[in-house]
Formats: sequence, C-alpha cells, structure tokens
Amino acid sequence: MNRGEFREGLREGFPVIVAASPFGALFGALAVENGFSIADAVLMSATVYAGASQMVGIELFGNRVQPWLIVLSIFAVNFRHVLYSASLARHVKHYTPIQKFFAFFLLVDPQYAESERRAERGLPVTFSWYLGFALVIYFLWLVTTAVGAVFGQMIGDPQAIGLDVLLPIYFLGLVLGFRRRDRFLPVVAASAVASVAAMHFVGSPWHVSIGALAGIVLAACLPNERAEGKRDPVEQEN
Repeated sequence: MNRGEFREGLREGFPVIVAASPFGALFGALAVENGFSIADAVLMSATVYAGASQMVGIELFGNRVQPWLIVLSIFAVNFRHVLYSASLARHVKHYTPIQKFFAFFLLVDPQYAESERRAERGLPVTFSWYLGFALVIYFLWLVTTAVGAVFGQMIGDPQAIGLDVLLPIYFLGLVLGFRRRDRFLPVVAASAVASVAAMHFVGSPWHVSIGALAGIVLAACLPNERAEGKRDPVEQEN
C-alpha cells in the first residue's frame, strides 16, 4: 500500500462526497418516509451502495412490489455498471483478485469518471489511489444516509422544495466531465432522445438502460476521430 497515493485518493474523493452529501441525506430521508428504520437505511447504503438504485428500491418497497421485480428494476438501473466495469478493466488488470473484488464493489459513478480521467492524464490507476478515493466516499455516504434518516423529517416533502432534482443534476455534472471526448455530443444526444422515448413508451427504470444502449450503438457506428487523425500521411494522400 502506497500511503502517498492513498492520501491523494482521499483528498480527491472528499470534494466528491461533499457535493453528493445532499443526495445521500435525501435517500436517508426518503427511506424513513417509506417505512425503513434508520438502521435499515444505513444497511441498504452499505450493501447496495448505488444511489440511483437505492432510490428506485425504496420507492418499490413502499409500493409493496414483488421482490423479483424489485431486483429486476434495480438491475435495469445499474446496467451501466456493466459498461463501467468493461471500460475500467484495462486500467485495473494488474490488481489481484481480492483487490478487483473491492474495486468493483466500490465502483460508483464518480469513481469510474475520475478513474477514466486519471488514466487519460497518463497517471496509473493504482489500487492505493483507488481505495483512498473510494473509501472516503463510501464511509461518508453511510454518514450522510444516517443524517438524512435521523433529521429528514425536518425537511418535510423533499419534492416541495426541489430536492428531487439533485439526482439529475448530479449525473449531468458527471456527463459533462467527458465533454471533450470525441463524438460526445451525438452520443449524448442519442442517449437522451432514446431515454426520453423509452420513458414515455416503456417506462421507468428501463429508460436508463435503453438510453445507454442507444449511445453505445451510435458510438460503435461512428468513425473514431482519433484513429483517423493518426493514420499514416502516405495513406491519407492515397
């Protein structure tokens, strides 16, 4: 364990959880509102550890939906993590099996986004850095969940004061972090249009996975601008 890289991960992860703390507190408040105890809410954050899926889960629990449908719905929301794992695999292939277990358990949206940006800057995604970045987010996520569960009733109706927009804003910030990548605009536009259409015709939470798949299909069909730019000059002349 490289202590310097671990501390670097802690420093870089702390602003992320500060920004996401209202979201964690919102989950805690909504969980209690839907009949969870404080311990239940914290346990769900500790084991599921996926904010969007936790939101979907508590809504379905509150409506007394069948367990298999809850699992299937959470899978639909978390399908993007399959894509995250595939993309991140090339950066963590040197991890041991135990390290990979913890790395993928702790893989959330900001973890993936920052790991990709770190690799783009030419820096190694070491396990020490990865663990430091992940742990500060994980433990403070549990703390903010507990705070929201304890004091959430003071908030009243979260939608009445606009707290329900935290999740879309949170994901929008992550997406815009990749705005300099090739084909960013057409891929994001295709995903957005497909997701909105799926929301209208299929419903939640499947619109999340359908939008992601639409973006993947378009990205696979479009030419790679960087690859085109790296072609041999002689080939370009021919």
